[in-house]
Amino acid sequence: MKVFDENPNVISWGSEEICIPYKSPVDGKIHRYYPDFIVELKNKQGEIETLVIEVKPSKQTVEPKKPAGGKKTRTYINEVMTYTINNAKWEAAKQACESRGWLFRIITEKEIF
Repeated sequence: MKVFDENPNVISWGSEEICIPYKSPVDGKIHRYYPDFIVELKNKQGEIETLVIEVKPSKQTVEPKKPAGGKKTRTYINEVMTYTINNAKWEAAKQACESRGWLFRIITEKEIF
């Protein structure tokens, strides 16, 4: 990505280069999660950090609201499943990153634009 290539503090970066296993709360099986980016950079203190970054629409980072009237529509059910699976992925990513001394960040269009 251009933002990584043009930032002098970025040492290296890759797209979907690491695999993190996670257990899906929907089917109970182990799946593989490939975060969008891994970035090695020099922080403001001059220390080298590794960031694992997931880019998602902000709508997918918050729990879906129930439709008016409480009726569970197909759209609502799909949104809940997506949110639940994403949370499982992100928890696994946080744990994997923490064990390596890395940072995990979720970035939405709000941070990009």
